[in-house]
Amino acid sequence: MSERQRLGVIFGGRSPEHEVSVVSARSILREADAERFEVVPFGITRGGAWLTAEETAHRLAGVERGDTDSLGDDESTGLFAHGPVIAELAALDVVFPIVHGPSGEDGALQGLLEHATLPYVGAGVGASAVGMDKAFMKAQFAASGIPQARYAVLPDSTDETPDETLRRIEHEIGYPCFVKPAGGGSSLGIRKARSREELSEAIGLAARYDAKVLVEEAIDGREVECAVLGNADPQASPLGEIRPHDEFYTYDAKYGDVGAELLVPAELPAPVTEQVQAIAIDAYRALDCAGLARVDCFVTQGEEIRVIELNTLPGFTPISMYPRLWEHAGVPYGELISRLVDLALERHHSARARSRRAAATEGRDDA
Repeated sequence: MSERQRLGVIFGGRSPEHEVSVVSARSILREADAERFEVVPFGITRGGAWLTAEETAHRLAGVERGDTDSLGDDESTGLFAHGPVIAELAALDVVFPIVHGPSGEDGALQGLLEHATLPYVGAGVGASAVGMDKAFMKAQFAASGIPQARYAVLPDSTDETPDETLRRIEHEIGYPCFVKPAGGGSSLGIRKARSREELSEAIGLAARYDAKVLVEEAIDGREVECAVLGNADPQASPLGEIRPHDEFYTYDAKYGDVGAELLVPAELPAPVTEQVQAIAIDAYRALDCAGLARVDCFVTQGEEIRVIELNTLPGFTPISMYPRLWEHAGVPYGELISRLVDLALERHHSARARSRRAAATEGRDDA
């Protein structure tokens, strides 16, 4: 048997989605093809400390026993304070970064891996940054003609008084509306507002998670999700439909045992399904995504489609919609990991080849 590829799985991190990242990573570590990969875990604590593979395995043993659901709170000044971790990272062949939230899926970790010339699963720096900031994402969707809900962005600094902001939202968006942090994930910090009092409270909550706040009209329709897989020629999965027991798909509903009914495949007419899939691929290309993404949409009673957001690093837990949709399409979890690694290597080798060609062309021009 040929030598196995060293697949590094980086997870944890400072964000409120730390526990989700740990669950996703445990699934990847368990399901990755053992004949192809030597899987090496790298945890990041809630305080930002990077752990060696051995330290990570020790912390994960505590999670497996049920002693804790996190990797600890150890604080650190950053990766450069952990020389042994840098040495272990340098010995990897490819990386699966599954750090959700800020500093994980916002381009920061992707930029680090680019500097290290390490192939990695998922979107590049630019797509990750735009995908993490819902305000930038929606601006890009608007420029690309992607249908979406009406929205307004509330910046951290404004000349408006709070009352003026509330009146403007009432005029531009109306009630009910959803208020969410521009850079949040996993439905953290999101509230539905039906009145000025609820709107004010929801803005205050969202502002705890991010400096920018997004207010979006509430769409009366069916919530569906589409998983996209690929680089230059992305493919759309069957659709999944979410029927939350609460008023929207909350964090507890996504990662708990109760709270929503998930239908795979979604019970939609074939033409509507195909239209959602086409729009999902358009949204994927609009952000220049790579590897994977999940596109969340609403389908109205009149069968109009509105894209709510695109997640460049969707949850990868056993109950997460992204792997469930591909499993329904005939791609089991372990094979999905392998496909994503193949896409990461393909993208990395293509980028290196372009760099070599550009260098050669530049050399000829200088001559």
